Amino acid sequence: MKDAPYTVLFLCTGNSARSIMAEAIVNADPRGAFHAVSAGSKPRGAVDAQVIEFLRTHNFPVETLRSKGWEEFSAPGAPALDFVFTVCDKAAQEPCPVWPGQPMSAHWGVPDPAGFEGTPAERAAFLADVFRMLNNRISVFTELPIESLDRLTLQRRLDEIGRASAPA
Repeated sequence: MKDAPYTVLFLCTGNSARSIMAEAIVNADPRGAFHAVSAGSKPRGAVDAQVIEFLRTHNFPVETLRSKGWEEFSAPGAPALDFVFTVCDKAAQEPCPVWPGQPMSAHWGVPDPAGFEGTPAERAAFLADVFRMLNNRISVFTELPIESLDRLTLQRRLDEIGRASAPA
C-alpha cells in the first residue's frame, strides 16, 4: 500500500469550474488516500463565483481554491502526479506537458457550468448536475482497489469511469 496519498490533477481549459469542483470533491474525502489539485491550459485567473457559492453552501472548503495554469504542475520540482484527468473536451484535445511521475490519465468530460446560459434557477440546476456527474465518477475512482490492479486493468477502469454517465 502506498504510504502517501495519491496525487490527482484535474485539467480543463479555464480552471474555473469543473476542475475546481473535482479538486474540492477529492480533497473533502476524510480518508486522505488522495490529494487533488487542478489547473487549466488557459486559466481564467478566477474561480467562477457560482461554483464557489455552490461549494460553500455544500460545506466544501473553498479558501485554497484558485484558477492556475498547468505549468505549475509540469515545471521542474513539481510534485509527482499519480493520475491526470481531463474534465473538458477542449483540454483533452490539447497537447499536454510531460507530467512528473508518469501518471495514468483518462478523459472524464463533463459540460461546462461556467459557460452555461440560462435563468439563475436553470444555471443552478445545471451546476448541480455537473457536480453530481463529477462526484459519481470520483466516488467510483476512489473506491477502486488501486494497489491490487495491474496497470492495464487500472487504465481500462479509469477509461470506463469517463464513459459512465457521459453527457449526451
